[in-house]
Amino acid sequence: MARKTPLSQLSDAISNILSEYSEDIEGNVSEIVEQMGKKGAQALKKEARQKFPDGTGEYAKGWKVQTERGRLSTTAVIYNEHYGLPHLLEYGHVSRNGTGRVFGQVAGREHIQPVAEELVQTFEREVVEKL
Repeated sequence: MARKTPLSQLSDAISNILSEYSEDIEGNVSEIVEQMGKKGAQALKKEARQKFPDGTGEYAKGWKVQTERGRLSTTAVIYNEHYGLPHLLEYGHVSRNGTGRVFGQVAGREHIQPVAEELVQTFEREVVEKL
């Protein structure tokens, strides 16, 4: 049954309803961000193992996620412990021999961008479902 609210308290009632709704939305989005961070790190580990099967596996194991809950937002940062290496492997780089002369070009193996695009699409879909 609907609650009757006097006209003088209508603005307070609407304000309370909207604040409850925004708290629910913030909680749902924060939960989705944390899930997407974990899924992204796992997907990058899997992609790295597939793209670089001849290595030691240290690069694939290096993918981590750091989630931070702020007052108004939640962020998830996916990173690799081997700073700079993901960029070199994704886009390629020049290889030099011991004297500093260019020895050759190492081709990049795209493995981060597809995962990022998939995460964005999944995030958008999850947020729309929760709303």
